[in-house]
Amino acid sequence: MNQQEYAKKIAQSYQEKTITPVDTLKKMDRKIKRPANIFAYTFGTISALVLGVGMCLAMKVLADLMALGIVIGVIGIAMCLLTYPIYKKILTSAKKKNASAIIKLSNEILNA
Repeated sequence: MNQQEYAKKIAQSYQEKTITPVDTLKKMDRKIKRPANIFAYTFGTISALVLGVGMCLAMKVLADLMALGIVIGVIGIAMCLLTYPIYKKILTSAKKKNASAIIKLSNEILNA
């Protein structure tokens, strides 16, 4: 990077940022997707941990509870399999609620 580009980059970082309609659209999109993402990461992590505990018990690592480990492992697998469909349902619901605002702003940007 030459000196002029570097100076321009630094100067831009000190300038006041103007919020454009595209920035607003991106922010709205992130806000709509956030609850579904939080659910997916949280529920997915918990289900993986449940599956791991079941595996540990089934392999007799912690105690002689193989049958309980298999049951817990199957519950963890079921939870893992349900994560994506629930995520999609939450996301679809949020998109339906906010579709009109997103489409309106998108059309304003496209027609400008």
